[in-house]
Amino acid sequence: MSQKHALQIFRASLKAADPTEAVLHHVKLTGGVLRVAGRRYRMTDYDRIRVIGSGKASARMALALERLFGSRIQGGWVNVPDNTTARSRRITFHQSGHPVPDERGVEGARRIAEIARESGPRDLVFAVISGGASALMPLPVDGVTLEKKKEVTRSLLACGATIHEINTVRKHLSAIKGGHLAALAHPATLISLILSDVIGDDVSVIGSGPTVLDSTTIADAKAVLNRFGIPEPPLTETPKKNVAAQNVIIGSNRQSIDAAAKKARELGYKVMVLSTTIDGETREIARMHAAIARESLA
Repeated sequence: MSQKHALQIFRASLKAADPTEAVLHHVKLTGGVLRVAGRRYRMTDYDRIRVIGSGKASARMALALERLFGSRIQGGWVNVPDNTTARSRRITFHQSGHPVPDERGVEGARRIAEIARESGPRDLVFAVISGGASALMPLPVDGVTLEKKKEVTRSLLACGATIHEINTVRKHLSAIKGGHLAALAHPATLISLILSDVIGDDVSVIGSGPTVLDSTTIADAKAVLNRFGIPEPPLTETPKKNVAAQNVIIGSNRQSIDAAAKKARELGYKVMVLSTTIDGETREIARMHAAIARESLA
């Protein structure tokens, strides 16, 4: 393969996951009708559009919405990492701690929760969620400090807990994750645009699922803590009703791989996608891929 072709394939994969391109590809506005991943919304049903969310790519996702809707957006708040240079005329970009959550993130999360809570049946609310959302949007439940929540997470990591076990506990320590954000926004129309950084694209895991109905319970969280011998902090149940959102994966590892494969085929190559769900240490996976490539050439 020539260097020119390799770069073309690589750029195709990057474009498929570009935050701006991803939003504009999935969100279409034509003649007063909004189309999002197969669903239609009449814009006459709404008085306001608001934008909330968090993540490393969330600023660019929010700006794509501002480009699409312009002055129809009447406010919003998005928690972003330090050194984010993007600026919006209508949406506040609030710099917060990442990868370690801090009190700025808590302050921003409170404002995000307030905007959701203030929204009514004639509001259209977009949530923009990308990698880093969990750390950037911390809102511990009453009786739990941010430091205590971080301590529990560190203990789980040290014990070798899986990401699903960690998320089960974190959701029951949060007032915004595990579907809480969607419940706060009820009865507004909520559309959650999600840029996935999780293998398998489980929307309940990305950002700890702030707009996704949580199937776990306090009992599940307690079971995880007990399994690892970690003292139980105050826990809260995640909402089991009024969690209504259209959750749309607008970009993912799968989509980037598919775009790379498509470009390679266009350039005349025979393509075999080995997997989009491999999890492991990068150097070991690279050796495995190289071995498979050598075998295919034998």
